Amino acid sequence: MARRRWGASWLTNGRPDHPPVVFSDKVENAMRIVALDGLAERLRLKRGQGVAEARAMHPTLDVLPADPAADQSFLSGLADWCDRYTPLVAYAGADGLALDITGCTHLHGGEKALLDDVLSRLFQLGVEARGAIAASPGLAWALARFSGNDVIEAGEEAVALGPLPVMALRLPQAVTDTLIRLGLTHIGDLMEAPRAALARRFGPLVFLRLDQALGLDDEPLSPRRPVAELSVERRLISPVSGEDDILGLALQLAGGLKTRLEERGEGGRQFELLLFRVDGKVFRLLAGTSSPLRDPKRIAALYRERLAAVHDDLDAGYGFEILRLCVLKAEPISSVQDDFSGRPDQSRALADFTDRVIARFGDDVLSIAVLAASHIPERAASLQPASDGAFSAARRLQAEEWPVVPVRPLRLLTHPERVEVPAADVPDGAPERFFWRRTAYRVARAEGPERIAAEWWIDGEDAPTRDYFRIEDETGRRFWMFRNGLFQRERMHPDWFMHGLFA
Repeated sequence: MARRRWGASWLTNGRPDHPPVVFSDKVENAMRIVALDGLAERLRLKRGQGVAEARAMHPTLDVLPADPAADQSFLSGLADWCDRYTPLVAYAGADGLALDITGCTHLHGGEKALLDDVLSRLFQLGVEARGAIAASPGLAWALARFSGNDVIEAGEEAVALGPLPVMALRLPQAVTDTLIRLGLTHIGDLMEAPRAALARRFGPLVFLRLDQALGLDDEPLSPRRPVAELSVERRLISPVSGEDDILGLALQLAGGLKTRLEERGEGGRQFELLLFRVDGKVFRLLAGTSSPLRDPKRIAALYRERLAAVHDDLDAGYGFEILRLCVLKAEPISSVQDDFSGRPDQSRALADFTDRVIARFGDDVLSIAVLAASHIPERAASLQPASDGAFSAARRLQAEEWPVVPVRPLRLLTHPERVEVPAADVPDGAPERFFWRRTAYRVARAEGPERIAAEWWIDGEDAPTRDYFRIEDETGRRFWMFRNGLFQRERMHPDWFMHGLFA
């Protein structure tokens, strides 16, 4: 709200003359303060205090309604911005972020330099923030909220944690209040107290949190986004904003990915291009492929289509300072040597066309029929998005895997349609004539039956057996019909259905 009212540079230019600002929400049937700015804190206001009491103390108080959805959206934007430091970014409550910077500090001059860079950049963006670096998430969480901007070396956890209040252990409010009433106001008091007696009264949570903060018990972070398998990035001295510049850099980044993908014998199936704008906004452009891909030119072509699709929504502002290309999903790929015929590979051209169309118009614009392991005709194939890898032989059931390939019509009706059969050879014979869609047909030739048993694990044990016939009428039209149920054994008068047309 400060950035919206006073601009992103309100911290560097100084806060204007304005009353203290607090946010209120209904808590336990009363309007209470749920967030407040630094000026309100210095005036001894606090979270949980009633709004009426706060107004009585400071009549000029600026009270705004809380908006948790806006808070979460802003925090998500900050998390995207933090991706420039590490891909392992997790939420730490409703007002904080946890970054796993293992292996990343040398890129920024060390831990202290990284922390200073994060806080100074946020300050320039108009965001008040505090941070700390420690070997455990629990200790970093406590220091960031109840101490200063510290970097705690390994082995100094107990010394840094002792002076902090017990609220820094992330315990329920009722447990914290009880500990304070018992005189255990600081974590150091809790560290010296006998564990057995306190565990019997409060349960294991108190000392679990304590051990996690001390690094004696593991506490893994859960990143908000899946970590990319491979990524390359380019940090620019001068920001870029033109589409051609972005595509040129994307081509260079794709060239950096190619070597690493070749070493792994893989190709990318899903790529993500991250554009970090100067003012902190981050754009994520996803591009999927129908088959594994590592050719830089084809990857760049995908993003040419993606940029064309999001042209109006991609606001470059003052330009992008960091570009990162990630491989979110990879699959094994086999290298194929081109022949000497000079003719292009049709399958590669089709895959390239599919990828570019999907990149421009979306995942659901193209579908392909994929075989499934079922003898029931309407279940033997399904339409799947081409981006799901329907062209990949490893992801579909090939027709040659069946021991016998039955003859199937070119067109299968969406739902079998009932047919009137006045006369037929029983028990297993084809009809002599039939009525379908108010038209009479006389059978000239017939082949069958092809018997298909029901899938009892799906349709139930009482599902009837189907006898399919390939039927040709007197004018040469060919149909695919089935009798639903065995005569007398399953049904006394089985029904007939039209299921497909051969031509």
